[in-house]
Amino acid sequence: MSDVGRNSSRLGSLVERIERLEEERKALGEDIKGIFAEVKSQGYDCKTVRKLIRKRKHDPADLEAQNALLEVYEKEVSSYDQTPLGAAAMERAAAH
Repeated sequence: MSDVGRNSSRLGSLVERIERLEEERKALGEDIKGIFAEVKSQGYDCKTVRKLIRKRKHDPADLEAQNALLEVYEKEVSSYDQTPLGAAAMERAAAH
């Protein structure tokens, strides 16, 4: 068998594997969609459940670092109105 024949056979095998995996992914997606329908029917908020799932994927130390940084940013932004420029912007926004 020529190299082209062997390569074609190998390529065909790879393509078939990808196709099978895509079908499995589609089936898993449908299963997940069904579970979220159940979540909703039980009175839970799907958006919050999705956030919970994303949060559980993170390493606890990374999550703690992100939360600490978020607090720093929130304090920085909230102190903006304490500056002359921030106070002027707040006054202008209140006037409109």
